[in-house]
Amino acid sequence: MDQWIQNTLEQFGVMGVAFLMLIENIFPPIPSEVVMPWAGYSVSQGDHSLLAVVAAGSIGSFLGALLWYGVGLWIGKDRLSRWVDHHGAWLTISPKDIDRVDQWFDSWGGWAVLICRLIPGLRTLISLPAGFSNMSFLPFAIYTAIGTVAWTALLASLGWWLGNNYADLTGPLGWVSTAVVVGLFVWWLFRLLSQKRWSKNAANAR
Repeated sequence: MDQWIQNTLEQFGVMGVAFLMLIENIFPPIPSEVVMPWAGYSVSQGDHSLLAVVAAGSIGSFLGALLWYGVGLWIGKDRLSRWVDHHGAWLTISPKDIDRVDQWFDSWGGWAVLICRLIPGLRTLISLPAGFSNMSFLPFAIYTAIGTVAWTALLASLGWWLGNNYADLTGPLGWVSTAVVVGLFVWWLFRLLSQKRWSKNAANAR
């Protein structure tokens, strides 16, 4: 995948940066930790300006975040709660969990969006609950834009600074992203097994 990303960036330049960052927010396995450092490396080689690659990456990432926010709005809390009530067992969530997320976003939505936009693996996920919790569009857009620009500028600047050694950055950041995804999976598996154990104990107690 890394080679495909580099070929896309070499062929399409800053438009390729915007496209890949858009796709990264729709299909998270395409990592911004590879896209933006490579774009920063191209700046060090005189191919593009730092402002151009940061702007392109931020626009693509912002549009991807808006897409998932729109999906969350379209689904809505009530529809999602009904679906979870019937099918949420294997996800280890319940309608009460949806209510808690909704209340949490009422209090901390903006900060949650901002911080999660800076965390690999959670950057995409945060837009969906922001949508179904009916977080107001303007705060969502502002916090998303701030977090997005900060993340893309950081990665591009590091790639630019490292120059030919930019690959030294992608490895550690890739591990961070993988660790977050694995951690979420382990958390879900733990909840699933605990839920099944509780159900079994409840059935035996009858």
